[in-house]
Amino acid sequence: MRRIFLAAIILGATYGAQAADMPDYFPALRGGFTDGAKVNWQGYYIGGQAAYSSITSKPPSTINNDLTSTFVAPPGFAYNWKDLGTASGTNNGWGAFAGYNSQWDDVVLSIEANYIHSGLRALTSSTGYTYNPDLTVASVTHSSALIKPTDFGSARLRAGYAIDCFLPYLFAGVGFGSTTVERNVSASPPPLFTPDLLDNNIKTKLVYGYSAGAGLDVTLGKGLFLRAEYEYQRISSTIESNIHSARVGVGYKF
Repeated sequence: MRRIFLAAIILGATYGAQAADMPDYFPALRGGFTDGAKVNWQGYYIGGQAAYSSITSKPPSTINNDLTSTFVAPPGFAYNWKDLGTASGTNNGWGAFAGYNSQWDDVVLSIEANYIHSGLRALTSSTGYTYNPDLTVASVTHSSALIKPTDFGSARLRAGYAIDCFLPYLFAGVGFGSTTVERNVSASPPPLFTPDLLDNNIKTKLVYGYSAGAGLDVTLGKGLFLRAEYEYQRISSTIESNIHSARVGVGYKF
């Protein structure tokens, strides 16, 4: 993802160099500033974005103990439940942003609302075996946890420095979101039937977190601009999750 972000910056720089050589009848491709005037970033803006992200979650190793404790092995058998480890996964996402830029010469300070809807799914699972005296398999257990941070909205503060039609920036923010945790256990041979048997549990909860990163806005003229950025996000709740994202977007400044 860092490579994607760096590639976007390089492409932006290459685009800027080529656009500077465009004839005057392509003002939009030259950033709309054919007379060398300073780009005006001051004002409100909105935009949409797409993301590619990876997630690492750290559920408690014994997170499924309440489920496995309801499994009673048939006579002559025993279950060997294994603890869970770190969960991970990758997926795409999409979202929107809106904010306000305040500019002093080349320094641009911003406050921004940022939203992302993600298809991230961090999975961890384990399988346990017990063996007969002849080393054949007597029983098999399976335990898993799936962490899905579906939505996250944050308030950001940005600080940037305008360089011609480019605005590189740093940002930090805090926010809230929604995460679903799906837990499942199973065993073979099947456990003895009990009225309290639990083999799965699904809960969605409100979580909080913070984010930080760096990005680059590139003006195309007439209010349009492109965006590329890298974001690190940490979600703190019962289950800690760390998310790294590469994002690209397009926006309009009023």
